[in-house]
Amino acid sequence: MQARELQLSHLNTARQVLLEPYGLDEIQLMRTLSDIFSHRVDYADLYFQYTRSEGWSLEEGIVKSGSFNIDQGVGVRAVSGDKTAFAYSDELSPAALGAAAASVRSIAAAGQVRGLKTEGFSSAASARALYAGLDPLASLDSTAKVQLLERIEQLARARDPRVVQVMAGLAGEYDVVLVARQDRKLGPLLAADIRPLVRVSLTVIVEHNGRREMGSSGGGGRFDYAHFNDERLNQYVNEAVDQALVNLDSRPAPAGPMTVVLGSGWPGVLLHEAIGHGLEGDFNRKGSSAFSGRLGERVAAPGVTVVDDGTLAQRRGSLNIDDEGNPTQCTTLIENGILKGYLQDSLNARLMKTAVTGNARRESFAHLPMPRMTNTYMLAGERDPQEIIASVKDGLYAVNFGGGQVDITNGKFVFSASLAYRIENGKITYPVKGATLIGNGPDALTRVSMIGNDLALDPGIGVCGKEGQSVPVGVGQPTLRIDGLTVGGTSSG
Repeated sequence: MQARELQLSHLNTARQVLLEPYGLDEIQLMRTLSDIFSHRVDYADLYFQYTRSEGWSLEEGIVKSGSFNIDQGVGVRAVSGDKTAFAYSDELSPAALGAAAASVRSIAAAGQVRGLKTEGFSSAASARALYAGLDPLASLDSTAKVQLLERIEQLARARDPRVVQVMAGLAGEYDVVLVARQDRKLGPLLAADIRPLVRVSLTVIVEHNGRREMGSSGGGGRFDYAHFNDERLNQYVNEAVDQALVNLDSRPAPAGPMTVVLGSGWPGVLLHEAIGHGLEGDFNRKGSSAFSGRLGERVAAPGVTVVDDGTLAQRRGSLNIDDEGNPTQCTTLIENGILKGYLQDSLNARLMKTAVTGNARRESFAHLPMPRMTNTYMLAGERDPQEIIASVKDGLYAVNFGGGQVDITNGKFVFSASLAYRIENGKITYPVKGATLIGNGPDALTRVSMIGNDLALDPGIGVCGKEGQSVPVGVGQPTLRIDGLTVGGTSSG
């Protein structure tokens, strides 16, 4: 289905799910927006959402818990200058919509102006067709979902007798959104999206000679449960069990400044946290980012190019439209080491006098949108990954990461490696445990000395938190060599 046809199909579905059952129509939406604009307002939007989600989890051989939720409602926002008023309701009705609109009008009640002429909505003609508008929850019945989790456990226990515990989870979401907006300069727009999302997660614990270690894996994206065939489940199981078994032989991690080689794929989460958040428009408009006011300056080593791309088909972080109805795009943030741009929603783009990048995101109708990442990754270089490892005399090879923290104002980060190895004289020698990477995001970018040709994206597991809101994201990178990064560990050498 072409993008234009898909958008019309999504609009019809959104009308049937979010408007018609509750006595609402597009005329009502336009009147509501026009009423808000009877005051001195620059921008207003109505964000309708219907979400059906489920989660299943298996532990000790049985499915111990399951959840099923339905959420729906509308968020109403008005923006005047740099001020925002917001109200939301989990009731969909003309009365509830009118009450929410009356609440946000107070932002500019003192400066009444003539309202805008009521006219028809235009639609998002350039919307994407990145994923099918399907309901993943309906792609398997309950029995089959339980069997899928049981299959994961069977595969994990059959993989190695040292596996003593398996914890597996299955999650799915069907999300229908409708955005009706009015912009004093751009006029009215109506856009809709149908967003499927699924994920499998797996954690295994192995035990040998009284020592226990853990490994994890999983994946997902914007498709249905048919994605999780036996081949893919075997892949997840092998990754998790192999990681746990490697950790059985791990030694205490060294500590101190050293050369660090980051693996491709999921280690891009360090890039996301330590650098990506600092490139979001709101932090830079307010001057609180380490990258504020540095457009056109060198902020990274030559060869470092970082993009945020919301247009990758079926990826977890991708969107046909953002949560203001704008088509997503691929935005170059850093090009060959030079800072080229920030991620923008409509509010921050207008105040910074720059273009919207399609990065307005919100957790739900009950939350305000803000500039957020989609799929953020560094482009590949020309070096063979084996050449990069062979170039390191004494260092650390970090293949996978667990949690991490970053301070947006100065870029300082701390990340724990869940799978890492010692590099000695250009060879990977033994696994280490307890390694943490400590540094400063902008500084770390300048220390990149080699970039691999093996760009990979994460398997579809990323969740990003910002100001109490969580959204699905993607990360990625090629193998990287970073010189002089501080490693926190439990060994002196």
